[in-house]
Amino acid sequence: MNETAQSAADEPSAVAQPARIPNPAPPRVIAIANQKGGVGKTTTAINLGTALAAVGEAVLIIDLDPQGNASTGLGIDRHMRRYSTYDVLVGEATLRDAVMATAVPRLSIAPSTLDLSGLELEVSQARDRALRLRHGLAPLRAAASACEFSYVLIDCPPSLNLLTVNALAAADAVLVPLQCEFFALEGLTQLLATVASVKSALNPTLVIHGIVLTMHDARNNLSNQVVADVRANSKEKVYATIIPRNVRVSEAPSYGKPVLVYDLKCVGSEAYLRLATEIIQREKELIAGASHALGASASGDQQHAGAAMMRSPP
Repeated sequence: MNETAQSAADEPSAVAQPARIPNPAPPRVIAIANQKGGVGKTTTAINLGTALAAVGEAVLIIDLDPQGNASTGLGIDRHMRRYSTYDVLVGEATLRDAVMATAVPRLSIAPSTLDLSGLELEVSQARDRALRLRHGLAPLRAAASACEFSYVLIDCPPSLNLLTVNALAAADAVLVPLQCEFFALEGLTQLLATVASVKSALNPTLVIHGIVLTMHDARNNLSNQVVADVRANSKEKVYATIIPRNVRVSEAPSYGKPVLVYDLKCVGSEAYLRLATEIIQREKELIAGASHALGASASGDQQHAGAAMMRSPP
């Protein structure tokens, strides 16, 4: 085998996924956001997506970071990205055009390119500049057609820029990875203020799904103190699962693989599987709570209408 053929054989490639019964409900869209870099956003997007796929969910990861690390970490080489999230946000392609299958069954990705870094300047005068991703997701969420995905995870860039605002405006909920370090709570306060602003101005149904503590070193007193402080401040919003600092999690992206594929039995893989289970359970609680609130609101409206009729003259 010559060098060119060997290189092609070794190169990671996207593979077709098996046919799947469409999901009858619109997918749940979760933005993975934190303006601080190096807290585990992309690692969480890749491995949580893989863990959800491993337990039977069909997952789409939307790479909204110009660095494109989520795409590379799932084995999608740059020259394979015919369409990207940039093309979707500028209206030159649909989201379905950009979606690529990965080597992980039931896991797809809409990859990004460096073109995303110039998006803010290109659309700065557009009235819908903060809603581009919501419009791109609309066909997947249309009630009239079943969707092949049950979860959409958005990997946000490490800043509170227009790309992150687009993600928050399009999402049902926000998942916040928080590194167990000294300045963690300071960054969290700033992010929560941005979420509140987006909720007020663009997306009134947006909620904080939860906070996942990452890169925890149980031997480090500071890590343990950060865990205690975050749990004391954010209480039930903090997931029970803590992602440990683990060398296998750090190594996996260099091979273009999620850690669950690279080393299923390492502590990092086990933690992400537990997190996936916890998120599915929390999703059920959020959906049940929303349904209960909607039912209570409808009941209240009916009672109000009935009272109004009773007061009306014959």
